[in-house]
Amino acid sequence: MTKLEIGALQALCAIHDHGGVSRAAAALALSQSAISHKIKRLEDSLGCALLDRRPGHPRFTEEGAKLLSYARRILALHDEALHALSTEPLSGRIRLGVTEDMTSGGVSRVLGRFTRLYPAVSVQISVAQSRVIAERLDRGELDAGVFQVFASGLRKDDVTLIEDSLHWVKSPDLVLDMARPVPLLAFDDNCFYRDWVLHHAQQPAAGFRIVMECVSIAGMRSAIRAGLGVTLLNGRHIEAGFDVLTDPFPPPPDLAFVVRTGPKARNATVMALIRIVAGERDWHIEKDVGKAS
Repeated sequence: MTKLEIGALQALCAIHDHGGVSRAAAALALSQSAISHKIKRLEDSLGCALLDRRPGHPRFTEEGAKLLSYARRILALHDEALHALSTEPLSGRIRLGVTEDMTSGGVSRVLGRFTRLYPAVSVQISVAQSRVIAERLDRGELDAGVFQVFASGLRKDDVTLIEDSLHWVKSPDLVLDMARPVPLLAFDDNCFYRDWVLHHAQQPAAGFRIVMECVSIAGMRSAIRAGLGVTLLNGRHIEAGFDVLTDPFPPPPDLAFVVRTGPKARNATVMALIRIVAGERDWHIEKDVGKAS
């Protein structure tokens, strides 16, 4: 009878979370050959390929993506069983930074489950924008953070929850005159979307004109629906009625939603939280993007 080894499932999840075999090996403190061997042995026992090794193709095959979902649940139950039988329960405090858009769903469920599993651990949550969370992590003011980065800014120890993309969006009712400055709906100065638009992206011929600043996702979507201007949103926040723009706007960078730990915070308590966060299934539910135009 075929059996699923815990070490092989951990390797499979690490390949996804860290973006490849070499980063997975570093995260698990194993050699690349050891990771590859675990995956090959798992593929042989199941009789199917789990990784697509062809350049330019998705990292996981259909079977690999299906097993990944089961692997996360198996590992979560594995850790829960170890905790239930442990004679040394985890304790302490975790300072966690999260963005506004992550508080309404998955993070709330994860924290509820974590506090039930580890009642002796206190979790102090700070809600802030992604760049603020990243800076506070680097200064040691937070132990862990759940936030967004450009894919080009991923670090080797980051655990990727979602890969997403940015899109220029507007209301169908807004007619743009590209001979005039483009009305821009912007998040505040701490937003890395805004920084990219104003300082790194190719500008429209007449430039941008900021018509509204807002720190709230809900407020931004309301302004889009009202036809006040254009903005950048990630795919998870685009409503079906929005126009998704391409030309003449520059293509935005790819995004990743990650869990990152502080430089001195990779202890057993923090890592237990990260395993539960990474195992949340709803991160991977795809959202519809709006109508292309």
